[in-house]
Amino acid sequence: MGKKMRYLLDYQEGERVVGFCLVKSKEAGVASNQSEYLNLELGDRSGTIMAKLWDVNAEIKEAIQVKAVVKIDAVVQSYRGKKQLVIQRIRLASPADEVVMESLIPISPIPPEELWGKLESVIHSLQSKTLQAILLEAISDSEIGERLRQYPAGVKMHHNYYHGLLEHIVSLLTAAERLLPLYPQVDRDVLYATCILHDIGKLYELSDPIAPDYTTPGQLIGHLVMGVEIVTGICRKLGIPLGDAEVLHLKHCILSHHGEVENGWGSAVSGKTPTAVLFHYLDQIDSKMNAIGQTLSDMGEEEWAYANVLRRKVWRGY
Repeated sequence: MGKKMRYLLDYQEGERVVGFCLVKSKEAGVASNQSEYLNLELGDRSGTIMAKLWDVNAEIKEAIQVKAVVKIDAVVQSYRGKKQLVIQRIRLASPADEVVMESLIPISPIPPEELWGKLESVIHSLQSKTLQAILLEAISDSEIGERLRQYPAGVKMHHNYYHGLLEHIVSLLTAAERLLPLYPQVDRDVLYATCILHDIGKLYELSDPIAPDYTTPGQLIGHLVMGVEIVTGICRKLGIPLGDAEVLHLKHCILSHHGEVENGWGSAVSGKTPTAVLFHYLDQIDSKMNAIGQTLSDMGEEEWAYANVLRRKVWRGY
């Protein structure tokens, strides 16, 4: 009889948890009896939970690092109204355990092959040979292609799960397709190219898809400028003039997609074309609706819950 896989957040207070998870963060502390303990944030496909490991020796402290895959034997307790784990035993996973990565991290509900197929069909539908060449070069780059199939769109705010960025891109393309007939002043090809490349810098702004953190270039330069640098690099490689009108328009849309400069959200310039202005709002709609959707699905029976992305509580009582 096949048992349904249980994940960390499926367990209730008092239950014993034996299984594999990923160390998302760790912090050492000293208890009142002077013994050391670890506060760990552990995660798997269902989300994350805080865990306590008492009486830690130097060997365990050294072995358990962020991004390590561990096997735990723990009990679920309630602490200040929230579930937490008290770990009885812990060890690092070994290759013999054959842990499936997809079980350890939240993952987009849509299969990556399906998303990738949609992405390619849009690129092949472009009339602009210049933009098509840039996009084909970008996705055929082995590093960009691999990361695009894996990376989240962010650490916390929205689409913050495995291949979340690819899901976000395809969601934007779908929305753009629906809205284009309403706004004939928008450049279709530049809009589609922006949907695909607007966050391409995140593939280098974030450290990895498993337990993402910000890289040094990510913190010093940021993903909008990094994205434009990638586009410039591709144009140089393909011999496309940097003064090309479509290239300039695409770069403008990437650099302005966080909205007006006065907002202080990270745009290098404010949107100065219908395409740039429309794209900013499309990105806002998709990222916020995804984040609110996640908040609502995590609420359980609660009527109100705080949504980070909106910095306010949202209501589920409709």
